Amino acid sequence: MIASVNGRVAAVGPDGAVVEVGGIGLAVQCTPGTIARLQVGESARLATSLVVREDSLTLYGFADDDERSLFELLQTANGVGPRLAQAILAIHPPREIRRAVTTGDLKALMQVPGIGKKGAERLVLELRDRLGSTSVDTSLDAPAVPGLPAVTPVAPWRDQLTSALVGLGWSAKEAEGAVLQLAPVADEQILATGGVEVAVLLRQALQLLGRA
Repeated sequence: MIASVNGRVAAVGPDGAVVEVGGIGLAVQCTPGTIARLQVGESARLATSLVVREDSLTLYGFADDDERSLFELLQTANGVGPRLAQAILAIHPPREIRRAVTTGDLKALMQVPGIGKKGAERLVLELRDRLGSTSVDTSLDAPAVPGLPAVTPVAPWRDQLTSALVGLGWSAKEAEGAVLQLAPVADEQILATGGVEVAVLLRQALQLLGRA
C-alpha cells in the first residue's frame, strides 16, 4: 500500500494532481479542497490510499492521515465505493462527517450527491459505533434546528471553488466571476440532490475560464 507521497507538484487539474516522487509522476485523485492547497512547482505531502481493481490502480490523495483513514472506513459501509467516499469528504470535513453519523443527522449526509435517505440511514447504522465520538470542538457547531440544515449551508461551495481556481493559477477576481456565473447551476444541484458537487462546478468553471 502507498500510504503517502511527498514530492514536487508537477500538474494540477480539476480531479487531482501529479506529484513527482523519485523521478516518477504519480497521478493522485483529490477532492477540490485538497487540490486548492496545491501549487505547481512546490513540494507537497499527501496521505494516500491505493484502490486496486481488476482493470485499474487508482491512487487517492488527502490533506492528512485522518482524511485518508476516514476515506477507507467509509468504504466498509455497504454500497460505498471510493468515489462516493471521496465525494463525502469533498462536501464535509472529517469532523462534520463524524458528527453527522454519530448523531444520526441524515439531512447532512444527504447533502452528498449520490446519497439518499436510505443510504444515509445505512451509513449511520453501519458506522455509528465505528467512527468514535466526535471531538469536544463539536460544541462549536450550530445546534440542530428542526427544518433547518444542521451543517454547512450553500456558502462553503463558493469558498471551495474560489480557492481551487486560485490554486490553479487564476486571479481572485476571475475566480469570483466564474463562481457568480455558476451560482444558478449550484442552485439546480441543491434542488435536485440537496447538495453541491464542487468537482462538477470546478470543471465547468475551468471551461468558462478557457481551460477545458
